[in-house]
Amino acid sequence: MSDPSPSTPAADAAHRSGFACFVGRPNAGKSTLTNALVGTKVAITSNRPQTTRHTVRGIVHRPDAQLVLVDTPGLHKPRTLLGERLNDVVRTTWSEVDVIGFCLPADQKLGPGDRFIAKELAGLKRKPKVAVVTKTDRVDSETLAEQLIAVDRIGKELGIDWAEIVPVSATAGQQVGLLADLLVPLLPEGPTLYPDGDLTDEPEQVMVAELIREAALEGVRDELPHSIAVVVEEMLPREDRPADRPLLDVHANIFIERASQKGIVIGPKGRRLKDVGTTSRKHIEALLGTPVYLDLHVKIAKDWQRDPKQLRRLGF
Repeated sequence: MSDPSPSTPAADAAHRSGFACFVGRPNAGKSTLTNALVGTKVAITSNRPQTTRHTVRGIVHRPDAQLVLVDTPGLHKPRTLLGERLNDVVRTTWSEVDVIGFCLPADQKLGPGDRFIAKELAGLKRKPKVAVVTKTDRVDSETLAEQLIAVDRIGKELGIDWAEIVPVSATAGQQVGLLADLLVPLLPEGPTLYPDGDLTDEPEQVMVAELIREAALEGVRDELPHSIAVVVEEMLPREDRPADRPLLDVHANIFIERASQKGIVIGPKGRRLKDVGTTSRKHIEALLGTPVYLDLHVKIAKDWQRDPKQLRRLGF
């Protein structure tokens, strides 16, 4: 039997593929980071906490690896049945991924919320954990250094052995590539999990609903984000259109919990709802690559966050 031919360095570098998720308290920059790594909008972002409700998978394709990012809701002390279900989603996700990135904003001191999550992570002994210090563009180098030391310290206190501590700015594009480089070696060896070119496995209707909800969340009062849900009832190509001028009809309902909230969403003379439609339609057209006619209606689903039957109907 002849000796095998000497292997080339490229042949030695095994392809890796697996799942990573970003965790952190609400509004720690997890969705923005997911979008920056994937290179397109797959997770909705908002300056309102608790905007992510579905685990959106963003897929990063590289010659040496395929990194599938699972975007989870922020872990928080739940006040409603919806809150409890969101926390369950987070914990289930943690148990299923290959590596966990813990997002901690550079511009906020570590607080009880961060410690609460860190304690939970400390219980996952065999799971590699990367501390990601986000929003570095918002602070000076001295503040950033203090935050990096604080993150290292909380790890030592709780017995978390950070695989890496990485400062990044997703909005400024700083060190995003480096983060991917550091996550890849923590994945198991294996073939690609999704076809080349796929950026998410989220159904299009869910993504369209999320884009509408993101637009509806912009600039509304603090009590409203938790109360907004969006369901896309129908997405159908308009019949009788020529092939070179297609139009997709999208019919969606924005659900709120109380009649008093309807006016907030619709706005004076319907102006807010019109803005929501214009903003989300642009994003939907960019996502689907086709002109869209968007038909939006605001409906009341009384106290839906506390009603198991309504939660199911609205997709939770």
